[in-house]
Order: sequence, then structure tokens, then C-alpha cells
Amino acid sequence: MALVYEIDGVRPVVDPSAYVHPTAVLIGDAIVGPEVYVGPGASMRGDFGRLILEKGSNLQDNCVMHGFPEGETVVEEDGHIGHGAVLHGCVVKRNALVGMNSVVMDGAVIGEESIVGAMAFVRAGQVFEPRSLIVGMPARRIRAVTDAEIEWKGGGTRDYQNLVGRCLRTMKAVEPLTEFDPDRPRVPVQSTRPLYKVKKA
Repeated sequence: MALVYEIDGVRPVVDPSAYVHPTAVLIGDAIVGPEVYVGPGASMRGDFGRLILEKGSNLQDNCVMHGFPEGETVVEEDGHIGHGAVLHGCVVKRNALVGMNSVVMDGAVIGEESIVGAMAFVRAGQVFEPRSLIVGMPARRIRAVTDAEIEWKGGGTRDYQNLVGRCLRTMKAVEPLTEFDPDRPRVPVQSTRPLYKVKKA
């Protein structure tokens, strides 16, 4: 199980159907809902405000969730938070994606089915309408998200929802092999293709 800490009598909550990597850190008022994936090195530091991951969402490797006292940082159902992103006192609405190494600040709202591009900086208090494609530093809406992009995003989120089950069933700590086997098998999984490849097809 993850590194889980109570503070001031408040203890994290993890639904039994969720998967939280053993190197993730959950402190205080952190709530992990059903079928959620929390990746290696992720930090949910609920020592000030409440942090919520709703059903089927994911918080990938080295992400950070934090917020101000009495506030909430929320990833709604099927939210998808890419590697290294920082969420601070914001709301990521249902089925939205926050790209790798993006920062979403206090009071910001990412609308339903929106996509925040990698390395975007969403300023405090910015509110984006549903299905916004959001990019840049500072972030801005450049157009509506297409049906094809929403379908692609959904496939990626389903990959992470399936990963929850794979991790619960098969992930275990082991000693590494000492040499490479040329007949080494690949991880047996089919997943969504990168968006740039989907667009070229």
C-alpha cells in the first residue's frame, strides 16, 4: 500500500477498488474514489485543503495535488491527469484531461471534456467552458475539442481504468533480472495510440 499519513486526526480514504502505487504519498484529507489509478511518486498532500479523485480518474507519475485551507482540489469522474502535472486548489471537470507537466492554479476550472495541452500554465481563477482545447503559458482556449479528440481521450482513460485491475492482479515487488533475454516478452496489452498518430491515419 501507499505511504499513507494521518494529520490532525484526519486520515486519507482509499476505495478498495482503486490502485495506489506503494511510492505514492497520501496525507490527511485525501480521498481516492472507486477504480482510480494513482501512479508512482504521486503526492496528495491534504494537510490544508481537501483533495478528491472521483470514480475512474487517474493521477499519474509524479503529479502533485495540494490546496489552500478549507478549499477543495477535485478531479471529477474519468478525469485524466498526465505525468508530472500540478493541481492546486482547482477543479478538473468530468472527462477532462490535463497534459503532462501542466500547472492548474487555485480557483481555476477546467470544463467537462476539455483538454489541457502539455506544459500549459492555467492561471488562478481561469474558468474554461466545456470542450475547450487549452494551451500555452499563460493558458488560453484556442478552439473546441473535436469528437475524435474526445474519443481518443476516452480511450486513454479506459487504458488507465484497465491498468487499475492489471496492477491489483499482477503487480508485485521482485528482484530484477541480471541480463537481457532476446526472446523477452512484451507487456501483453493493447492501448490507445498517441494522438499525433491517430491524426495522421
